[in-house]
Order: sequence, then C-alpha cells, then structure tokens
Amino acid sequence: MPGREDGTCTAVLDITSETCPMTFVRTRLALDVLPPGGLLAVRLKGDEPHRNVSRSVRALGHAILADAPQPDGSVVLTIRKKEAASA
Repeated sequence: MPGREDGTCTAVLDITSETCPMTFVRTRLALDVLPPGGLLAVRLKGDEPHRNVSRSVRALGHAILADAPQPDGSVVLTIRKKEAASA
C-alpha cells in the first residue's frame, strides 16, 4: 500500500464494502483522530465513492498524495491530514 518513503502510513482504512455517503463519513472519522500531517491510506471501490471522497477530502483542506489503482479494481488514496492552523 502506498504511503511514506519508508512504505508506512499512519493509518489504513478499507471502505470497499461501504456505500456513499458512509464512504466519506468513515474517512472523515479516521482523519479526525490523526495528528496534523498524518497519513491515511483509504482503500475504496467504485467511481462514485472515489469522486466523492476525493472531492470532500480536498474541500476540507487535506492533500491527496497518491491515487493508486489496485489489481482487484479498488483504489488506494493516500491522504495527508492538513496541518493545524497557526494562531
């Protein structure tokens, strides 16, 4: 699974069996518990979840570092949680 240069991610979430809007709800909950700058690898399946999760993650200010199709037809998004806003 893609991630940091050393091959690790802060967290991994498999939502291949979820449907919208739960795909983004689960992704958002996983991002909420990560530290700022943390990485989350999200495995999802289907065009609609892919579009919705990608769009929603970017709208919240997080960065998608990788969008990697997998042999089983799923996609793994590697997301970096946005840094904390400075005071």
